[in-house]
Amino acid sequence: VVAVFTGKANCPYYAKAELLADYLQANLPDFRVHKITQHPDKWEQWLHDICEMNGWEHRQSPIIWRELLDRGGKGLLLGGVNDFLEYAQHYYGITSTMLSEEMLDIAEENLQAHIEIEKEEEELKSHIEPLQIWITSASSPICYQLIPLLANGEVFGMSTEICIHLLDTDEFKEVLCGIVMEAEDMAFPLLRSISEHTEIEEAFIQADIIIVLDDVLLNREVQSLENYIREVSEICQVYAPLVEKNAKSEVRVISSGKTFVNLKALMIMTYGPSIKPENVIAIATSWESAAKAMLARKLNVNAAGVKDVIVWGNITGCNYIDLSHAKLYGYDSAIWGPANFPRPLLNMIYDSEWIHSEFLSAQSSLSSRACHCVGMLPAHAVATVLRYWYHGSPPGEIVSVGILTKGQFCIPEGIVFSMPVRFQNSNWEVMTELEINETTQEVLGCLAQELIQEKLVALKEIKEMHPYGADNITS
Repeated sequence: VVAVFTGKANCPYYAKAELLADYLQANLPDFRVHKITQHPDKWEQWLHDICEMNGWEHRQSPIIWRELLDRGGKGLLLGGVNDFLEYAQHYYGITSTMLSEEMLDIAEENLQAHIEIEKEEEELKSHIEPLQIWITSASSPICYQLIPLLANGEVFGMSTEICIHLLDTDEFKEVLCGIVMEAEDMAFPLLRSISEHTEIEEAFIQADIIIVLDDVLLNREVQSLENYIREVSEICQVYAPLVEKNAKSEVRVISSGKTFVNLKALMIMTYGPSIKPENVIAIATSWESAAKAMLARKLNVNAAGVKDVIVWGNITGCNYIDLSHAKLYGYDSAIWGPANFPRPLLNMIYDSEWIHSEFLSAQSSLSSRACHCVGMLPAHAVATVLRYWYHGSPPGEIVSVGILTKGQFCIPEGIVFSMPVRFQNSNWEVMTELEINETTQEVLGCLAQELIQEKLVALKEIKEMHPYGADNITS
């Protein structure tokens, strides 16, 4: 026979019954005890549910019943603490003489122990439950290249399982099904599940991470910039409320793709005011990587040895590749040092004319390379930034991401602007300690104007769509 004891964790009467039950279990070979405590805030609902399920009438803490293991069926209700004391006295000739003060002390200890156990279970649960990752516009080549990077364990760690949800319109359903089948065939050990979704209402359910890959097809001869901005705004107007409604409160949103990545991040924050701004970033790593590769070819070194190149401004628009803090590792020259010995990159490029002419003038071609790649580069960029976000970026290394400005580097507030950050402790912080010369400061001011103009056009579109609620949306 097993006796089940359940009560509020801080209930003194539960404490009295619990200690008597422990004594009986220790001294009677066939008496077994199973104890369940409930937090005081959850007790009433739990008691109502258990009584309704078993057809019992009971209103107080504790509730005690017997479960007849050899017969099956529902338990036999004993009642509360007084009923159990009478039961123990009648069958075993044993009762409890515990004083009220002792009961209160043990009840307080029980509550503290219950809270600690809940914390441990919550922490364990966070390791067991898979991360829920949603990818929009999932038929894109970026998504196809991204899935193996997310599922191989290098981004989130070899002990973290993931569930991937692919979201796109109904016309791409067959493409999504093909991606799902191929990913399942690869049998990634950490991929708990992968699924396709074409119903927008079910988007972002329980999402931990949302990767927004939506793009607009730019053809300025056909449409004006305002029309493209309206298109981006309409996409985010659909997504943001669903993120607020369906995703977890700490959801992290990544804006990537080939067009308007800064604006997408800003509009998601605008239409989703309860989404934490620090949890929404735009990816600039593709442009960073393309610049490093160009510099590496000039210096005839491995691109992995080029560090701390900064991308400022509008990631998929007008941006500035800043080399003033860039470093070079593993450069073969007359000066030797350990593997982690850096040299200022600008000191190693003796052809200063190349910097001011070819490299700076090539920034448009860098953007073209980053925008017209088949998906490998932006997918790697997303995976890299996610790994940094969860596990920290290399110590001292600069990473460029688009974030909501708060006046850093004298950049106007309230726009999403790419700037140097470091990732640590599952967060990021702007590297405001970096010195910026006057020329760079002037450039940043010009870059900010383009983003301010984009924002103004977007807000105008919002006001046209929400003439009476625009102030609430745009504030």
